[in-house]
Amino acid sequence: MSQTPFVSNPAAAIGRAVRRAWRDLLSVYYLNTPTWRWLKSGTLVVFGFFLWTGSSVLLSYRPDWGFLSYAMAYGFAVIAWGPFTHLVVVPGSIRLRRTATHPAVRTLAKHASKLNFATFLLVVVVLGTFSPGVMALEYSSPLAGDESPDAGADVICETGADAETISCHLENVEGTDHVVVRSGGETLRTLEEPPYAFELRREELTDSTTGEQFVVELRDENGETLRRYIRTPVSA
Repeated sequence: MSQTPFVSNPAAAIGRAVRRAWRDLLSVYYLNTPTWRWLKSGTLVVFGFFLWTGSSVLLSYRPDWGFLSYAMAYGFAVIAWGPFTHLVVVPGSIRLRRTATHPAVRTLAKHASKLNFATFLLVVVVLGTFSPGVMALEYSSPLAGDESPDAGADVICETGADAETISCHLENVEGTDHVVVRSGGETLRTLEEPPYAFELRREELTDSTTGEQFVVELRDENGETLRRYIRTPVSA
């Protein structure tokens, strides 16, 4: 009598593979030798930096891709949160699991990694939603899908004698309906007609990673950004 060959259950095999991969990931996560701690922290810093800057560059070309603000926020946050997790949270929770005697402390140590990750995700959501100026890296570049590739201007700025005011005007403006001046995501000025001159006070500007900064955007009649210019005033 012939025997039916054994056929493994594909779903069960996938489940076992996923569980094995998860156990391997946890084993790497909880490796607590000094070398591994610094290696994991350094890897996350490099990963976060490239995710942050890469998302910023792409977002400057495609400002309509709002989801990139969350990728940028993830990279920005993990630069600090990665080392904090693997140099402080993980070693601390492992130590408390072994030494803590109070039930509440042992419970906190047991769930410390989950609480840490949940807090990190909350920070990413907040940063991605509000996009504070300190997180923004913007670039002077034409935008993808631009229907007016010849849009451009010369942005001329100078700092006042009191070092507290910045006066600017635009020259050789082409392919532009109006100009918007922004800082930290907020609109400071809207200029409808030439010579597109404006004055700003330093107290209106938002700090970024490179200091006080404002953005001059050339827009079309529909309010779409055609080109943006980043200006950082000279420090007083």
